[in-house]
Amino acid sequence: MPKILIVTTSHGKLGDTGQPTGLWLEELAAPYYTFADSGGELTLASIKGAAVPIDPRSREPAGGVPASVERFLADPKAVAAAKATPAIGEINATDYDAIFLPGGHGTMWDLPGSGALARAVGSALDAGRVVAAVCHGPAGLVSARTENGHPAVEGRRVSCFTDSEEKAVGLAEVVPFLLETRLRALGAQIEKAPDFQPFAVRDGNLITGQNPASSERVAELVLEALKEKDAM
Repeated sequence: MPKILIVTTSHGKLGDTGQPTGLWLEELAAPYYTFADSGGELTLASIKGAAVPIDPRSREPAGGVPASVERFLADPKAVAAAKATPAIGEINATDYDAIFLPGGHGTMWDLPGSGALARAVGSALDAGRVVAAVCHGPAGLVSARTENGHPAVEGRRVSCFTDSEEKAVGLAEVVPFLLETRLRALGAQIEKAPDFQPFAVRDGNLITGQNPASSERVAELVLEALKEKDAM
């Protein structure tokens, strides 16, 4: 029974626009049930703790609510967990087999600035534990360093919400930086599919996905990596 730590954003404001943001719910819900249905033991945490801000657009997206989101919103245990998360700084991340970072635009403001998250991610990668992120979740990789001080993504194959996708949703001038550009500058080898198509890449114990549609595939790759590790 793998232990998986899920760490979300605590940031709920979309820059200076006055609009709300936060977690994109599909990017939590789809992996949550992929992990839970396989027997995973889950802990849901956030950067600051307390209630996770959920982007209201992800509760009722234009294309319809994904089944995983409907299931999450109807699940009292899951909803309660999202309303009362511990802060990442209160968690001993070494107790977990994997760390998973869902996205949402809120991550762009608070994941890169979290020293506790950067240390958890860097030490997990160094120790061979699994680290995964989807869409804007790879913002949590930006400040992570290896034990020798290099960027954790340096030389690694990585996917994320692309610059062209950011421009397509009209937020390229709102976010504090473009995630694809920043990861590339840190030495990541960016891999991607056409805009908004599902895509995920596994580079050893680092697994990343491009957009919300990639969430379930990222989770499946996490389980694949954990099974391989368990079999060794």
